[in-house]
Amino acid sequence: MVTVISGAGGGIGAATAHALARTGRTVVALDRDDRSVHEVVAKLRAEGLRAEGHPVDVADTARVEKILDGLEAAHGPVTELVNVAGLLRPGAVLETSDEDWAATFTTNVTGVFVLSRAAARRMVPLGRGSIVTVSSNAGGVPRAGMAAYAASKAAASHFTRCLGLELAPHGIRCNVVSPGSTDTPMLAGLDAGDVIAGDPAAFRTGIPLGRVAQPSDVADAVLFLLSDQARHITMHDLYVDGGATLRA
Repeated sequence: MVTVISGAGGGIGAATAHALARTGRTVVALDRDDRSVHEVVAKLRAEGLRAEGHPVDVADTARVEKILDGLEAAHGPVTELVNVAGLLRPGAVLETSDEDWAATFTTNVTGVFVLSRAAARRMVPLGRGSIVTVSSNAGGVPRAGMAAYAASKAAASHFTRCLGLELAPHGIRCNVVSPGSTDTPMLAGLDAGDVIAGDPAAFRTGIPLGRVAQPSDVADAVLFLLSDQARHITMHDLYVDGGATLRA
């Protein structure tokens, strides 16, 4: 079984790569950062797990197609895809530049489209497959200072559900995992205050379960949605946020 994971160079992507490789899958790690993706692959191989890595901008159609062609030739059909690659550039709308907006949507939306389309084209003839997009709870709840990111994640989530509707007749499931605050470099670079207690002035609730998620918490949700235990689940958005959005 060949599983492709974007944004696998760190954080949730790396945790997902490890979780899936330990199930016996052949994991293909994609990331824009050449060094980080190869470090992840080296760790997996050191554990005796099957993995390879490729540096790639997931919005680059030609490069994505070339990589997937090579994977099929070397390992067989790509039957699973996990979209994790993401970009966060916080800021108020009035201070958001055209470049920040475009870069956010290129990675968070166009990248999901390009990689999902490429994978789906290869899954349809097989009559099976599963795609999971790691989005964000910000895609369902307004966030001050995060409009570009939140809008892009809402777009990625809804695209994935629409894709799931189109691919259902082919036996292909498409689902979304929406994390909240997770202990990753992305959160460390965000001035989010006390995310557990919340910030009423910013209209942000805290986390009812009283803890920030670990990347492995999100990886476990991805693993479930890819598994046969979720064989009758598609077009679903699974929030992994400790109750932070009150599932509004």
